[in-house]
Amino acid sequence: MAIEDPKDVKPETPIVFDASVFQYHKEIPKQFIWPDHDKPSPNVPELSVPIIDLGGFLSGDPVASSEATRLAGEACLKHGFFLVANHGVDGKLLENAHSYADSFFTMPFVEKQKAQRKPGQHCGYASSFTTRFSSKLPWKETLSFRYCAEDSNSNSDSNIVQDYLVNAMGQEFQEFGKVYQEYCEAMSTLSLGIMELLGTSLGVGRKFFKEFFQGNDSIMRLNYYPRCQKPDIALGTGPHCDPTSLTILHQDNVGGLEVFVDGKWRSISPKPHVFVVNIGDTFMALSNCRYKSVLHRAVVNSEKPRKSLAFFLCPQKDKLVTPPTELVDVEHPRAYPDFTWSALFRFTQEQHRANGNTLDAFSKWIQQKTELIQEG
Repeated sequence: MAIEDPKDVKPETPIVFDASVFQYHKEIPKQFIWPDHDKPSPNVPELSVPIIDLGGFLSGDPVASSEATRLAGEACLKHGFFLVANHGVDGKLLENAHSYADSFFTMPFVEKQKAQRKPGQHCGYASSFTTRFSSKLPWKETLSFRYCAEDSNSNSDSNIVQDYLVNAMGQEFQEFGKVYQEYCEAMSTLSLGIMELLGTSLGVGRKFFKEFFQGNDSIMRLNYYPRCQKPDIALGTGPHCDPTSLTILHQDNVGGLEVFVDGKWRSISPKPHVFVVNIGDTFMALSNCRYKSVLHRAVVNSEKPRKSLAFFLCPQKDKLVTPPTELVDVEHPRAYPDFTWSALFRFTQEQHRANGNTLDAFSKWIQQKTELIQEG
């Protein structure tokens, strides 16, 4: 299956996006100009999203548990976004994670390129997506790396995040790597607590989804959105649904996150010590489409750079994504075929640029492959 937009193919001569230079340009390259229907709007109203007391739920307090379950269920049925407070993540760790992100993205471009993402890989440094696409480029830089919960819980005491960052950037990144190793471990623990909450709200119990993601093979991403002199025609991240299972996002104090609800864009402003959580496509399939994976995007501004920390929870790559039997009945027939996360991830890297219909396109792709096999 071809990439959805035939014009949006890998460029022959990719543009070099050096944020330290581009953020001062009064005009921006055409590759970063988005179509009129995607361009941001001024004065986007705030989306009403609940703040959930996760600590109260996990402590077993009946009143707090009941309220957290209700709020999560209502939000996930409608748009899949909610906020989490009393989450147990150390404030100093959060502060350090933001501080090291600042230090990385303010490094000279040539230094950041030591961790340059290689073609076909998802780990490493990327200055926009200039090597993958030729149009509708995001106004951002990212640093991504893999986290494996099964490694951190094994007797080998593997530090996959720290080892990757030291190997990519050098021995002076030991402390840098240690901070993000600890941060990913905290996010994995937090995500399992959230899975207990989602399992309860869906009526399958606290254990089902927690056990499913116990040995998660996840992705951590540092996002940096430089200042842009033309924020009315560019986007930091275009409209998309996350193909992963769950996203746990922490924003700095510069707003920019927007969610598409009821046919309109709505913003989610940053709040100190509060995480933004949203459902991804893989969990939407796992919930048999009960819970929603909804379009969202990031806008930029001309005054301040913005950064965010995103942890994308993913199952083990060979684990079969199939909903529990309790969520399949006459009123709710199977919405999607069984698949593995590795197949969906490969599809988004090689066949389809993630957008609002990734899961539907992936399902059709699976069906076409199945029919070809049967015919052959």
